[in-house]
Amino acid sequence: MTGGRYDEPEGRGRSAKKRAAQAVEALAVRMVEAGEAVCKRLPLTDELREDLQRTHGIKARTARKRQIKHLAGLLRQDPESVTAIQAALDAVGRTTRSERDAFRRIEQMRDALCDPDSFAATLERAAGEIPGLDRQTITNLAKKVHLTGDKRAFREIFRRLRMLTEASAEL
Repeated sequence: MTGGRYDEPEGRGRSAKKRAAQAVEALAVRMVEAGEAVCKRLPLTDELREDLQRTHGIKARTARKRQIKHLAGLLRQDPESVTAIQAALDAVGRTTRSERDAFRRIEQMRDALCDPDSFAATLERAAGEIPGLDRQTITNLAKKVHLTGDKRAFREIFRRLRMLTEASAEL
């Protein structure tokens, strides 16, 4: 069809506007699901921050949905905020993912240190990866776990590994 609405370039029609509105609404849902602690760090105007807090307090499904639509409407009025909020939420997602991965690595290292069969190899690897690791203290704690199953020593190994890993990451 020539000269009709089918010839309009992508991004100018009603469908493009609907997709953009749905993307902003999805961002509003993400903001609400992110939780209050994350939302405090987002670059929001006072009005958006108040509406977001109000949304967190709503438990009724229909009312919450209506409030999210209202929040999305406020976001559509300020496209620069949408971009900044999207970037901030993406950064928070990357941070929590990397923190979770680091936590898992430390847990796995602790578990390997507490296993008598893999202790020696893991201690060597840990000493190479983590600067400032006190081999003697870790060895004594691991022996307590090996011999008696001491839960306090088990937790102490993790605490020390995490502390040293975080300190080396800050450098």
